[in-house]
Amino acid sequence: MRKLIAFFLSISLFLLLIMGISLASDYLAQADAVYQKDNLESVIESLPLYRKAVEENPESYEANWKMARALREYADLSMQAEVSDWKDICKVYAKEGLKFAAIAKELEPNKVEGHLYYGLSAGSYSDGVSILKAIKEGLKNKTEKAFEKAYEIDKMYDDAAPILALARMWHQLPWPYQKEKTSEKYFEEYYQYFPNNPQGLVYYAELLKDRGKKEQAIVLLKQAAQSDHAYFSKRAKELLDKWSK
Repeated sequence: MRKLIAFFLSISLFLLLIMGISLASDYLAQADAVYQKDNLESVIESLPLYRKAVEENPESYEANWKMARALREYADLSMQAEVSDWKDICKVYAKEGLKFAAIAKELEPNKVEGHLYYGLSAGSYSDGVSILKAIKEGLKNKTEKAFEKAYEIDKMYDDAAPILALARMWHQLPWPYQKEKTSEKYFEEYYQYFPNNPQGLVYYAELLKDRGKKEQAIVLLKQAAQSDHAYFSKRAKELLDKWSK
């Protein structure tokens, strides 16, 4: 009798596990469909669906890295849209993104997404609290390792996001951590693959200006200013105006 009860308990637990995985998959599919609309409102709408996916299957690599991605994207798009409390959003939501990305890294250390979104989440968190505070919290070395691992695993992932991330990181770090030559090396590599990306053009131009290559930087900004990306087109025009004075 005891063996029979144990057998039915095992079957019940197995069925519950299968149901949990199935529910998580359903929530992921729903969240992905919403997230792919690719705007601030859709990202916000996707967050509770990704949360449910993680709650139903906390050991899911996909659910965790996509949760991190959505949280970081919410922070980044809020900054670009200049919503009134964007710094608080970056501080709270990007920090939460770090937690889910860290879980993803542990679950699948040889996959690119967990490492990339850990580093990107750290960057957005520093937008909210300042780079210096993020460094004091120990995020500089962790971010560097995450981006370097992402680059090692698949530098071309998501339109070469690991390359651009490393280029931007080494430029944005304050002295004595900043490495402009290293940054320029990564920007040159990225530019070979994506010479028309407005984000890459603006970031590369900012680095070139600091490297004493203003004329080359202005060429890139003029190109970025003609793009249809609202934020980076505007940023390029602002820098062109600032540098012409």
